[in-house]
Amino acid sequence: MFSQSAGRGASGQPLRRAAPPAIIRAMSDPDLSHLAREGALIALRVTPRARRNAITLEGELIRAHVTAAPEDGKANQAVIRLLAKSLGVAKSRLTLLRGATSRDKVFRLD
Repeated sequence: MFSQSAGRGASGQPLRRAAPPAIIRAMSDPDLSHLAREGALIALRVTPRARRNAITLEGELIRAHVTAAPEDGKANQAVIRLLAKSLGVAKSRLTLLRGATSRDKVFRLD
């Protein structure tokens, strides 16, 4: 039989609580229209083969989750569609500057 006080470990020391997770705004279509300025550079990290298409904001980091596989540019096209919808601009206004084969991408808004 063990006699432990509530909230204490086996050594009698108080249990340490984990730090609260970072605040994450997960939305399937967040409003990024404040970034929609001509010539703006938009950096984001892409997760291909995700469960669903979504853009999440983690502080200043933009993450794009797309269901498309990263082959033949399918994931890049899915990211362009998703980002254009979130920015409220036409797909043709987004140009991929860096990261055609990388998870970290930089787009320019024309």
